[in-house]
Amino acid sequence: MSVNTIENMIAWVEDNIEEAPTLEAMARYVGYSSYYCSAKFHEAVGISFKEYVQHRKLALAVGELLNTDKRIIDIAVQYGFSSNEAFTRAFSKIYGCPPNAYRRQFNYNFS
Repeated sequence: MSVNTIENMIAWVEDNIEEAPTLEAMARYVGYSSYYCSAKFHEAVGISFKEYVQHRKLALAVGELLNTDKRIIDIAVQYGFSSNEAFTRAFSKIYGCPPNAYRRQFNYNFS
């Protein structure tokens, strides 16, 4: 698999990040099997496709937390989390604190 194909995979994920990108859909897009894409994606990026998608969603959610006054549940839904609890668990695992504490830590006031 070429570097260009890996770049196309990553670009496809970015273009579809709010649409719950799946390995199967990405594989169809680049024209390879899901198994092959999964192995090559992990080899090139260093983490699984699923982990990559979750990390990207959380990174984008951080931007929403810090730059908007959107409710946390709305951010969670925007990035495809099934509940506020699921979002908080995933967020805390990566960032070490819940989203509301992360937002407060930076003392942003949206008045």
